[in-house]
Amino acid sequence: MDEKFLKPYNPQETETRVYEAWETSGYFNPDNLPEGKERPPFTIMMPPPNATGILHMGHALGLSIQDIIIRFERMRGKATLWLPGTDHAAIATQSKVEKQIKKEEGKSRHDLGREELLKRIETFVAESRATIQKQVRVMGASCDWSREAFTLDAERNRAVNTIFKRMYDAGLIYRGNRIVNWDPKGQTTISDDEIVYEERTAKLYTFRYAKDFPIPVATTRPETKVGDVAVAVHPDDARYKEFVGKEYDAVFCDVPIHIKVVADKEVDPTFGTGAVGVTPAHSQTDWDIADRHALSHEVIVINEYAKMTASGRLNGLKTTDAREQVVAWLRGEGLLEKEEDVRQNIATAERTGGIIEPLPKLQWWVNVNKEVPGRGKSLKDLMLEPVKGGKITIIPEHFEKTYYHWIENLRDWCISRQIWYGHRVPVWYKGEEIQVGVEPAEAGWEQDEDTLDTWFSSGLWTFSTLGWPDDTADLRRFHPTDTIVPAYEILFFWIARMILMTEFALGDIPFKTVYLTGIIRDTQGRKFSKSLGNGIDPIDIAAKFGADAARMALVVGNTPGTDMRMSEDKIKGYKHFANKLWNIARFILENTEAGGSEGSAIPDSKTRPNGLERYPELLNPSDRTHFKALSALTTDVTRDIEEYRPYLAAEKIYHYVWHELADKILEESKPILNGTDDAARASRARLLLTLLDTSLRLLHPFMPFVTEEIYQSMPTKDSDFLMIAHWPVVE
Repeated sequence: MDEKFLKPYNPQETETRVYEAWETSGYFNPDNLPEGKERPPFTIMMPPPNATGILHMGHALGLSIQDIIIRFERMRGKATLWLPGTDHAAIATQSKVEKQIKKEEGKSRHDLGREELLKRIETFVAESRATIQKQVRVMGASCDWSREAFTLDAERNRAVNTIFKRMYDAGLIYRGNRIVNWDPKGQTTISDDEIVYEERTAKLYTFRYAKDFPIPVATTRPETKVGDVAVAVHPDDARYKEFVGKEYDAVFCDVPIHIKVVADKEVDPTFGTGAVGVTPAHSQTDWDIADRHALSHEVIVINEYAKMTASGRLNGLKTTDAREQVVAWLRGEGLLEKEEDVRQNIATAERTGGIIEPLPKLQWWVNVNKEVPGRGKSLKDLMLEPVKGGKITIIPEHFEKTYYHWIENLRDWCISRQIWYGHRVPVWYKGEEIQVGVEPAEAGWEQDEDTLDTWFSSGLWTFSTLGWPDDTADLRRFHPTDTIVPAYEILFFWIARMILMTEFALGDIPFKTVYLTGIIRDTQGRKFSKSLGNGIDPIDIAAKFGADAARMALVVGNTPGTDMRMSEDKIKGYKHFANKLWNIARFILENTEAGGSEGSAIPDSKTRPNGLERYPELLNPSDRTHFKALSALTTDVTRDIEEYRPYLAAEKIYHYVWHELADKILEESKPILNGTDDAARASRARLLLTLLDTSLRLLHPFMPFVTEEIYQSMPTKDSDFLMIAHWPVVE
């Protein structure tokens, strides 16, 4: 027996060494696998973590699920490609670096200039990516580092510029003045997913525009009412039917306004007075109402710095100060009918904390409702079709309804950002002329100052990483990919956009299965965050308990799309399990060593390609019963992983190893192995080796390090590494 079993299992000493051996072997690369070219492909693209710092346990969960699937398929003879990478996460990354510079040097990005700021960001990103790569390795991820990608590298930039031009030429990208989420603090547009809603107490004011105005309205933002162009009521609201279509003039807090009463089905007649002031330039809902009723969108009364531009006493005031002025004016004029406390969700920018101001801005947009040339369908249709038609499966299934709701209500996508870090919009100007291209324009042309939304580049992730826009061997072999494993939070923001981009660029789906993970929370149910100080670094956990223990703790009991609380006690329990497995292996190996005789307990490895060959001439009825139970377990575990239930598979193999193999079979085996019946001893020894060998194979995707370390000492070894050994097959 190998001398290493004389000592307790030490994950800290083992895991780094084993990972280095795996990586050196080259087997993470599907091209290097035995008979690699003949293997059917199986592909997972790693959701690229943001290059803004370190990974947390939520990332560790995603990595664990992906690695389980990849190791399982690799052992089943697939050419497995798991392609790793990182996302430049433009707004988050620039914001973080800007904050550092402000804190340490007291300077803004404008003090540094674009070129110097980008240098600082690139240095920060390089350090962050190195940390992330280390964390991914620590978790045991068997991904192909030779194909690693970054969403802002040269290859991805060419892909981004190419698809921008193709979509522009197809009439699907346009420049237009539409309402956006504007962050006054960060001075940029932001996407919906970069908004954090904070519940706050607010005042709901009920008032009239003038004493002779017939309809009272209610709002929490009276300062915006100087920009109103209409009052909307529900068509069936009998209180206001006689006023629909009529127009009124008033001077509201020094500002002349012209109000038309319109009937719109989107108005909630039970909220407030059942009548709402319509401010198209400062509300997405009101913008849509203005579209439906041909109202003006041009009355803008708040600027990019959240200050009032209206004439009179409000001019130049911050919106919060202007609100007080308007309320005071309403009271003084006798127009304020009621004010009450309410709770409302305030939209704030995730990275800066600034309160979002909806503003009309000249931006670049993707038209999701226009027909795609040659397809006869819009991008919105192409996003719905593969999910509704079953070409793409979303797990858990109930998220499909969420997906449909989002896509069916999809608006045109604003893809430009007013920051410096990211893919710069590939558009150049010379006077009134415009040029869109993949390569930079000639001298004399000025490039657009804006950069593209990060989701625009990450939307190309499944195919830009395989060499698109070139027709590469990787693209032909590994696309569409098989599975993607993101958190449910980005189902719309990333998954939907990958479907959009892939349908446009390739006329195909990006992946076949979407496995949505939940959020890992602390013992109090809170999300992990630096501000709360409750974060758990996977590297720290691996150093304390071993990566195998962390992986099992994350997977067991963790159903897809469901949040889970994580504690160190749970992880510690699976560290004990790794020790238990080590002790089981030590007992079996020291009691089944070869004697060199005809009745040797060690089966010939050449005749045992999968760990479940039968030995009927040696198995007595009791041994056959145990063998049958192992075969049933193998069938269950295989089916569970195939059908994306790794949480069940992990629990079943855990209970088998601990409670069946260790507690029952080994105890039952001790008197047999110590007995004088050579045939019974040989039969039991062969059984124990088969049970251990098969258990290691079944457990390997979940706990790769300890299983690999034991496998290297197994007399039943049939390959260099357990990670490329055959998956057990029940005949």
